[in-house]
Amino acid sequence: MGAISLLPAEGTAPVANATAIKQEQQPPTAVTPQAAKATDAKTINSPDFELYYADVLQTWKQQGAQDAANSVTIKAAAPAARSEGSIFSTGSLEGKTDVLLWKAASTSWVEYQFNVSAKGLYEFQASYRPLPGNGVGNPIAWDVTLDGKHPFREASSITFYREWKDARPILKNDDGDEVRPRSIEAPAWRIQPFIDSEGAYANPLKWYLTEGVHTIRLSGNEPVAIEELRIVPPEKLKPYAGVAAAYPQSKPVEAQALTLQAEDMALKNDTSIKLFSDTDPRTVPVAKGRITYNTVGAKRWMYQNQEITWNFEVPETGKYKLALRSLQNQISQKSSFRRIKIDDKVPFEEFLMYRFPYNSSWKGTVLEQPDGKPYELFLEKGKHTLSIAVTGAPIKPILIGIDELSQRLRSIDQDLRALTGGLIDRNRTWKVDQELPDLAGRLDETAKLMDSLSGQLLLVNGSKDSIIQGFSTSAQDIRELLKKLDDVPYYADQITSINEKISNFIEQLLQQPLQLDEIYIAPLEKPFPEMEASWISQIAGSVTNFFYSFQSRDSLSDLDERVLNVWVQRGRDYVDQLQQLTDEVFTADTGIKVKVNLLPTPQLLVMSNAAGIQPDVALGLTQDLPVDYAIRGSVTDLSKFPDFANIYKQYSPGSWLPLHYNKGYYAIPETQSFQVLFYRKDILKQLGLEIPQTWDDVYALLPVLQQNSLNFYMNPKDYTPFFYQNHSEFYEPPGLRTALDTPQGFKSFKQWTDLYNTYAVEKEVPSFYQHFRRGTMPIGVSDYNMYVQLTAAAPELNNRWGIAEIPGVKQPDGTVERWAGGGQRTGVIFEKSKKKDQAWKFMQWWVSPETQARYGNDIEAVNGVAFRWNTSNAQAFTKLPWKQEDANVILKQWSWYKDVPNLPGGYFLEREITNAWLRAVVDGTNYRSSLETAVLDIDRELRRKQQEFGYVDQDGRVIKTLDLPVINKPWEGVNAYVK
Repeated sequence: MGAISLLPAEGTAPVANATAIKQEQQPPTAVTPQAAKATDAKTINSPDFELYYADVLQTWKQQGAQDAANSVTIKAAAPAARSEGSIFSTGSLEGKTDVLLWKAASTSWVEYQFNVSAKGLYEFQASYRPLPGNGVGNPIAWDVTLDGKHPFREASSITFYREWKDARPILKNDDGDEVRPRSIEAPAWRIQPFIDSEGAYANPLKWYLTEGVHTIRLSGNEPVAIEELRIVPPEKLKPYAGVAAAYPQSKPVEAQALTLQAEDMALKNDTSIKLFSDTDPRTVPVAKGRITYNTVGAKRWMYQNQEITWNFEVPETGKYKLALRSLQNQISQKSSFRRIKIDDKVPFEEFLMYRFPYNSSWKGTVLEQPDGKPYELFLEKGKHTLSIAVTGAPIKPILIGIDELSQRLRSIDQDLRALTGGLIDRNRTWKVDQELPDLAGRLDETAKLMDSLSGQLLLVNGSKDSIIQGFSTSAQDIRELLKKLDDVPYYADQITSINEKISNFIEQLLQQPLQLDEIYIAPLEKPFPEMEASWISQIAGSVTNFFYSFQSRDSLSDLDERVLNVWVQRGRDYVDQLQQLTDEVFTADTGIKVKVNLLPTPQLLVMSNAAGIQPDVALGLTQDLPVDYAIRGSVTDLSKFPDFANIYKQYSPGSWLPLHYNKGYYAIPETQSFQVLFYRKDILKQLGLEIPQTWDDVYALLPVLQQNSLNFYMNPKDYTPFFYQNHSEFYEPPGLRTALDTPQGFKSFKQWTDLYNTYAVEKEVPSFYQHFRRGTMPIGVSDYNMYVQLTAAAPELNNRWGIAEIPGVKQPDGTVERWAGGGQRTGVIFEKSKKKDQAWKFMQWWVSPETQARYGNDIEAVNGVAFRWNTSNAQAFTKLPWKQEDANVILKQWSWYKDVPNLPGGYFLEREITNAWLRAVVDGTNYRSSLETAVLDIDRELRRKQQEFGYVDQDGRVIKTLDLPVINKPWEGVNAYVK
């Protein structure tokens, strides 16, 4: 990564709380630019790739760069150049005239030229207003280049946030529980500085400009109006002591303390920020055995730059102090950090990143100095705003250090595997000081870096947590290896394990949860209200909550015969949203009353059936369950209902395959995952690699990746592409035995296992998301969950990643077949239902494109992009807020969707094909004999179940067949939705 510095970023204030933290220490193992350039292999951390802002700024400072004193204003309506298309126009908007209206639907860019009269460090600002977006809650993210390049890697994701408010009043369902309100956008003109999307730096980013003409290009895909860009001198925040000394003289304020209910926020910049129900007896309003949204935050307010704003009004001019009733107990012993603003300005340095230590219970947190005195705020009489945002600034140096540490461990691991050939032979004797003469020094430096990171994190966190302990124990493990250096090659797997453990620290470090109940603004001389429950009220509250626990609102045994009972195996938010939509639309239109209940686990369906209690409809079931129930006569064959043919054609034929049994279809697809190829645009461009279209293309790019300490990702559990793309089925058409032991089956299995045996793709990857995010696996096949994770939690990769159809197998006619499965959630109607006609009407309504689109948009508006509804209905899919270029890729891949049939005994297929892979890849067994063993075991179990359910007799004679549908052509119906 070039010059690695574990010093805090420039402008980062000391962490503020009761214990002041000094951040002047530098680890003994910081890497110099010369050392980085001496590395033979070009890696993602080499100088050929962009450096972190902290490193670039440090270099600018060392070269004598000073903060500038002049300003430049650029009128946005007059760009020097722009991308092709009709998405740009000029006009007036909400009192602003002659503004640029950038109605982006896909990635586009606009470019400006400006003249700087004096060299120096500047801040960039934008006067902008969001326009109706392509998605629910997506911020405006720009890839910014200056004179044709990124001055630092964070420039590729400069974020400007939308503002939202929660709908009021909060509605209640029939059980008396409150329903989470949806988010409503509140767009307005704002002037904001250019900040990084990770929230990794306490202050706005600085940009070094030389005297003369420069060009700035903004690339993005979210609609926005821009009035102007401003290039201004950096604002210098003073420490609290200097600010407080400059307060004007004022008499003591006589008013009482103000109390704000934290859940009554005025604005938030992320739809993911949500209200929570809390049962603590001191929490206001009290939750009396029902879901009452009386707090905000927790795990839904813990990621970079998420900000909440409250309005308040003070009755007199004077000095005030601030306190919060907070709960910070999500991650044991880990502190969270917040940036605090008054009237959209950070008042002094100490509020840039205020620390909230771990505490197991609700705490009255006074924002105070290291000596225990509260910070004073001088407020004029009248209206004000308080804004609190998540900041990752204190832990950014630790994250950079983990990147460097991971790179070192990976390099050591690769050298050890090159030495041993990837095989651990304990009968061989090694002379490590001769064969890897620098290994001892590298291990020692790695251990020192771990110690340094442990010490720095302790300084930042304020107390020892599991990550600090993890660094320390890993350093001890490395030093234990050093005691017997010649034995280190036997423990290459331990180096890999340490690297994986260290890498997993990143996600936990990024999480900064904090839950708020009330906010107090009190005159300096007046006391705060009582902020914590007394021990008497705690005992009384515990007793009350105990008795409330006997009030069942989700009793699955208490079925109302007068309504249609629907059980849903999803979270509470999904259930509430479905009940609300059903009452509003379905019941209003049909008069059919529906009661939606949460189904915690599908095992309850089996137990309820034994007890003679079953719903009419169940939703959210995994795709293996409907046939499992159908075999036992528990669910209804939906193909017998009228209009089933119209529903069938709305879905890909391959999605019906796992729902087919005995010539019928026993469920309807609801949601569907997809497999696509994820790739890092920046890294592939650096390496000169094209997106692979076939597996042969993958084999060709693997040597280039591996020579640069990178790799391709393919989950070993995703075997369907290799078999279906080679025209191999899992079962013979009658459905009575497996078809894996065909020439195509052996070819498919060999291709699958060769990817790991011959081409050295990693066999075990704990988190492709983390590897992809860090760039160590810049390309690989993954699913819907990966897409949502990257969209919701990796804003720093904006415009750096993309998706494509998965690699396939080229056919003689030149086409590439890209068959793959994915997995689905489904809905069924139970055979014992006395309201099957009503249930079928409900199912038709539920899976209709209009309902699926409405539900998907509603659930995302309430909960954020992490709840993107991956509907199985292609028409509804196009009405959800996917980026158009991504939607086209997913739809094209959709035409190749084909999942595995479910048969009596079919559960043995996945088990034994996985065992065959383990034998061939891990144990080194011949691929053919390994698959033959699996075939014998699968067929044996299939025959046993066929005899149990009457498909063959005891002598093996066929009584009846299952007659599986044949799907050998891509779904052409999806083409109508590709734009």
